[in-house]
Order: sequence, then C-alpha cells, then structure tokens
Amino acid sequence: MHSFFFTTARKACSLALLCALVAAVSSPVQAQTEPSQKLRIVGGLAGINQYVNNEEPFWTKELARLSNGKYTAEIVPFDRAGVPGGDMLRMIQLGVIPFGTVLMSSLSAQYPEYTAPDLAGLNPNMASLRKSVAAYRPYLEKSLRERHGIEMLAIYVYPAQVVFCKRPLSSLADLANRRTRVASATQSDFVSALGGVPVLIPLAQLMPNMASGNTECAITGTMTGNTLGLHEVTTHIHPLPVSWGMAIFGANATAWNGLVPDLKAVLARELPKLETAIWTESERETAMGMRCNKGDASCTGGRKGHMVELPLPVQDERRRQDILASQVLPRWVQRCNTKCADVWNQTIGPVRGVMASATPPAPK
Repeated sequence: MHSFFFTTARKACSLALLCALVAAVSSPVQAQTEPSQKLRIVGGLAGINQYVNNEEPFWTKELARLSNGKYTAEIVPFDRAGVPGGDMLRMIQLGVIPFGTVLMSSLSAQYPEYTAPDLAGLNPNMASLRKSVAAYRPYLEKSLRERHGIEMLAIYVYPAQVVFCKRPLSSLADLANRRTRVASATQSDFVSALGGVPVLIPLAQLMPNMASGNTECAITGTMTGNTLGLHEVTTHIHPLPVSWGMAIFGANATAWNGLVPDLKAVLARELPKLETAIWTESERETAMGMRCNKGDASCTGGRKGHMVELPLPVQDERRRQDILASQVLPRWVQRCNTKCADVWNQTIGPVRGVMASATPPAPK
C-alpha cells in the first residue's frame, strides 16, 4: 500500500518542494517504532495571518511544547508546496499528503456539496456562519470519512470577504457591468445576480489583475486585502460579507490511525483549540481590516488606508437574502444534485430558514 502512495506521489510531484515534502513522510508503522514522531503538514495560504499567527506556530512550536519535545512537525503552505488547490482533497485521500488543508472554494467544481456552509450571501455575520457550520459539520465529517477516507480534524475560517472597488459605489446594485474578482463559484453566482461580470482569479493574481485593469472590483478578506495592498489601489469598500472563505484540515485515515495513541490524543485535544483561536482571530481581523482600510487610529496589525466605507444600505440586506434564495442556492443545487437539496434541507435549511428545491430551474 505504501509503495503505491509513494509511486503516486512521484508522479504527482511537479515542484521540488512538494517532492521533498512527500519523500520525508515516514510510514505509520515505522513511526510507531520510533521514540519520537515528526509530522509533515501542508497548511493554508501563505502570508495570511491564519497561517502566520496560528497554523505555523502550532505545528513548529506548540506541538513540541505540549508533548515535552516528544512530537514535532514541519509545515508548508499549500500554495508554496506545488499543490494545486483543486488537488488537495485527492492528495490526502491517496495518502500522498497525510495531513493537509483544503480550501472549500477549491471544491466548487468536483465536490460542490462540501461548500454548503459558506454559500455567497448565506452568512452576513460571524454568528450566522457559526450556525451554518454547526448544522453541516456532522454531515461533512461523515461524508469525508466514508467517501474519501479522510478524518476531518478542524474547520478554519478566514476574515469576511467583502467588496473593494476602484470607483465609488452606493450599494451592491452598482456592481452591475463591473468586472469583479471572485474566488468561488457561489461568489460568481452572487455577482452575476447583481448584473456584474465575475472574474475567477487566484489570490496570488489579484493585485496584478487590478493593476492591469482586468478587474475594477474585488471580493476578498478585509484584512487579506489590506495585507495585499488592495487599499492602495481601490477607494471604496462595502461592509457586507459576501462569504468568508473556509478551509478543512484533515488527515488520511491510514496516517491518522497509524499515529501512536498518545500523539492522537494530543491532537484530538489541541486541534479544537487551534480552530477556536483561528475563528476568534478571524472575527477580530474582519473588524480590524475595515478599520485599517479606512485609516482609523485604532488600526493595529495592518496598514492605514484612506478608503470610504459604505454605511450598509437596508436594501442590500434584503437583496442578499433574495439573491441567496433565488440564485445562489438553486445554482448550487444544479451543480450538485437533488441529494444535495435533501441534505441542505436536513441541516442548514431549517437552521437558517432557507429551504432548497430539489428541482431547481434549468440553467440558462
């Protein structure tokens, strides 16, 4: 079995960093015979505070401290490890990457059902996001385990993703005819429903696209945009969270079950704490990102800009709800299947008061 995984890994490696990472992974059987165990982790997006302030310190420092040096780990962000985001789930399933982080948005095409908790327009605040995730989590854990042989160990969240624009806007309706950077299929549905032109662009290409004029607006995290310098090339920011951006941290079942019991116990106890810390920081960064982009004196941890923040128009909150129910949710069901509508109606739908039709209108 292990020879198959490593053969697959060699074929999959296109960059030296990923090859080095895979080559370093020891088998679970070998690991149990050693006095200590070192894990290799593929983490989230490089340069983002979630990774810098939480993931990396946990694996490179906290794990050793918590285990008195018995267990250690190395971590590399997936976007610097030569791993396409869309391949992460499959890599973990095969055991090529024993422990890895999967962006939910990267699953939109192949596994749209896993993106349900963060549909565009579903969660206008962190409280609603927590309800959506809590309602869907049991299904997500069960499906990943039974269909993919992946043990879901944590769900991470990024700061709220909002609209940045180069030109003034008074409401979401002003996105009509504007080319707007989006990061997922549901964000694309949301922008299209407003009459805008969605442009799917990876985070690393966001700033070059804004500079070239290919896009004039962008949906991204409040603090993420600040970190990238988006506040220097845009003038107006809309405070409504279109979505949040989420990630699943999971382990290949064979790798997870092959860990020594003591290490499994440490991770089972500490990873929920890491998840809680990431959620807390993401909520704080959502507000701080807005302050920094506007240039408030209370800005810390970011760069002060001079952006204009719109007061949230009442009509935009109503528009969000309408677009979710009439456009985003039906199109999600189209990409998924009627079973997804059933799952939605048994999990998120009743909690959030938005039910899905099993027979949505045919796509235009």
